[in-house]
Amino acid sequence: MAKIAGLARIHMGEAELDRMVPELNGILAWVEQLGEVDCTGIEPMTAVIPQALRLRDDVVDADPLTGGGVRDAVLANAPAPEHGFYGVPKVIE
Repeated sequence: MAKIAGLARIHMGEAELDRMVPELNGILAWVEQLGEVDCTGIEPMTAVIPQALRLRDDVVDADPLTGGGVRDAVLANAPAPEHGFYGVPKVIE
């Protein structure tokens, strides 16, 4: 038990370690019991309930009041615009 506590980086005294032994043995027995379950023909899943991504269409809003269609005005403030994008200095480490 002391090795497991060390691997988990949990500082435990001897009395605490002795109290944790039955709990750890119970957890390991439960995991062993799960290994006996027949899962043939069952597809793996990532969640219990089906989930779908809710995505919106990626479209540019042309209304200048809501922030779209003003690329040239925004880039006019950039120190070094390049091909319709912000130009930034090359960074090499």
